[in-house]
Amino acid sequence: MPPAPTNGHNPHARRRGLRYALDAPLDITVLRRGIPDTVPGRLLNLGPGGVAAVLAAELSAGEKVAIEIRLPLSLNPLRTRALVRHHNKLHYGLEFVGLSKEQKKAIRNWAEKAKPRPQPGVRGPSVREKALEGGGSDEPPELYSRLGANGWFLLAVSAAILLAVLLWRWNRGWDDLESGLRKSEAIPRAEAQVSAEVMQKLITHKVDPEYPAAARPRNLQAVILLDVVVGRDGSVVSVRSLGGPEVLAQAAVDALRWWRFQPYRVDGKPVVVETTVAVEFKP
Repeated sequence: MPPAPTNGHNPHARRRGLRYALDAPLDITVLRRGIPDTVPGRLLNLGPGGVAAVLAAELSAGEKVAIEIRLPLSLNPLRTRALVRHHNKLHYGLEFVGLSKEQKKAIRNWAEKAKPRPQPGVRGPSVREKALEGGGSDEPPELYSRLGANGWFLLAVSAAILLAVLLWRWNRGWDDLESGLRKSEAIPRAEAQVSAEVMQKLITHKVDPEYPAAARPRNLQAVILLDVVVGRDGSVVSVRSLGGPEVLAQAAVDALRWWRFQPYRVDGKPVVVETTVAVEFKP
């Protein structure tokens, strides 16, 4: 059977189990033509069934990937495989494949320690799912046999309504989630000023900005200077334009958010640095 459609919304995809809003880095490894390609990204939410994330590359629905998540308050990263179930622009829904009971328990333990905010509009795990995950249940297993035909019909209707609501929230909630996470992020203070030439040598992942269609009628051409703050893990935590046409400046800022660097070290320790990046636009 061919994989699910490779662009747009997959109507059969859905998120399973309780999800927690979480802003944390992750890496996705895709095997293409026999060559592994590591794609950086950031989590939007996490649950035992899968994750929602923003990635710095295009993936296709139905594509299998390796995933590594660095959870806050956790010493060891979570490594497993996942299936791309849904994508909208650079927002992705990934379903875990073969997640062990130990890994599911680790996610639950992390949630108990970190006490993250549960994602609204996503159902909690069912009695059957709890039993499969080894979590137990207070409800008797005879519940399933006690449901008659009318009970199953009402249950199916309720599930269909819930699924429709979840799909609607899935499509409408991406921008709200991302904007909310960005507003809540505390931008760390730079501990060192580093020249553009030095940081250029530390780039590990680079996304070239696209020339905006809105700039073509005027054939805008400019070099946009950006003030960039790079975190201790090498991710870009802040980008600010220092001038130039607004339409070109915004395109440059959008691209720089996905750049990754090797951590800059002072006396062997990674530090937050501030640098300048120049992006040239030609029609």
